[in-house]
Amino acid sequence: MAESWVNLAERIGSDLHLELSGAGGRRAVLIRALRDAVREGRLAPGTRLPPYRSLAADLGIARNTAADAYAELVAEGWLTARQGSGTRVADRAAPPARTRVPKRAPTRPAKPAPPAYDLRQGQPDAASFPRTAWLAAARRALNSAPNEAFGPGDPQGRVELRRALAGYLGRARGVRTDPERIVVCSGFAHALRLLFGSGGGGVLSGPSPSSRPSPSSRPSPSSRHRSSKGYPLAVESYGLGFHRSILATAGVRTVPLGLDEKGARVEELTDSQHIGGVLLTPAHQFPTGGPLHPARRAAVIDWARTRDALVLEDDYDGEFRYDREPVGAVQGLDPEHVVYMGSVSKSLSPGVRIGWLVLPEHLIDGVLAAKGEREAWVSVIDQLTLADLIDSGHYDRHIRRMRQRYRHRRDQLVAALATHAPHISPTGVAAGLHAVLRLPPGTEQSTAKAAAWQGLALEGLADFRHPEATMPAPDGLVVGYSTPPEHAYGAALEALCRALPPG
Repeated sequence: MAESWVNLAERIGSDLHLELSGAGGRRAVLIRALRDAVREGRLAPGTRLPPYRSLAADLGIARNTAADAYAELVAEGWLTARQGSGTRVADRAAPPARTRVPKRAPTRPAKPAPPAYDLRQGQPDAASFPRTAWLAAARRALNSAPNEAFGPGDPQGRVELRRALAGYLGRARGVRTDPERIVVCSGFAHALRLLFGSGGGGVLSGPSPSSRPSPSSRPSPSSRHRSSKGYPLAVESYGLGFHRSILATAGVRTVPLGLDEKGARVEELTDSQHIGGVLLTPAHQFPTGGPLHPARRAAVIDWARTRDALVLEDDYDGEFRYDREPVGAVQGLDPEHVVYMGSVSKSLSPGVRIGWLVLPEHLIDGVLAAKGEREAWVSVIDQLTLADLIDSGHYDRHIRRMRQRYRHRRDQLVAALATHAPHISPTGVAAGLHAVLRLPPGTEQSTAKAAAWQGLALEGLADFRHPEATMPAPDGLVVGYSTPPEHAYGAALEALCRALPPG
């Protein structure tokens, strides 16, 4: 007998799944199925069952068969039947509690107690998420969305969001684009995987350099940026190890570029004929801080044009600049040689999984092919909501409000250091959500341990260093000032100053 479903929603407010299978007649099979449902706890004591006539109609069996099954289970004590109350699961039919056999204590180490204060970088103030504005935007978006928006998603992203992003990025970040050049993704990590794939299957992966023509030869127009495929990717000497791991998994070797007060030393790109592209954080170098110098911005574009290579621009917190106007995107200098990547992870929340790539025209089809035929990553409702949030102006207002809040927190950090640790100089404080505290040589590890004793979670500068970097390794702490709740921030700064080495 085939497996059946009995829909009890209209009668008892729940669904009952009965496995009508096995040997025996229909009466025996039904009795066994109901008994198993009670024994396994799927039918709790007191649950009202449908009338036997309804059950028989739902299962396609004779009424007498269902009535006999009920009567048998009542006689066995599994069910009760009272006039006016119907047939219910008996209270005594509750499955007995299982005897637990004591297990050996797990051998894995116990988790350490959570820190009292979180000063790690990379997270916005969770309490400041614009709940009211987001909810209002979601309501407006749902009311105005066409019916087709709730079908299979377009892998390029909803056109409403791509239009809103094209306008916002052009206005606020100096990006030169139109909606057709934008592909929506779930964040920067997803963008990297779309570009490089896993195990060499991405848009920018390819055969090894040994099988390529000489890099000195100019690629033909039909094979744009083929020098990016299969060659090492230059990255800044300090950055997120998680991003380097994604690239390594994709079979991409990364070569570190030195850093100084003007940002990445892009002149080092010309020292190798086998660099296929470069990944930069030009608006605010992560984590050391500071924008890429204008001369170097122009130089990296000249290099990309000469080599027909790509610049990958990570604009992770470009909106948050405090002491002067935000630095515009490098992409605006040459949209055909720059892949611009951003997300709302810093501006709104990492929980809103929305990011974007602004692509050179010849890469769009490849990225869409890598993404698949349907949107599998980003909620259409979230896309429509973000589009409304931008179009209504609430996104800009939220950015301005958070810029003021983070600047105030930055100022509190600088003031606390000036008062309690004037020998410690903070750098990279003109923008972003974190600062780097330069420490005396040889004190980074001991200071990090002292911070842990003070209940602080933070990271040392060495945690972000490329393993092949040859530039000097200064000691420092990377201190995020956006994460602690407002009421705890002052105490967090006091604990930080106690952990710092004496002058």
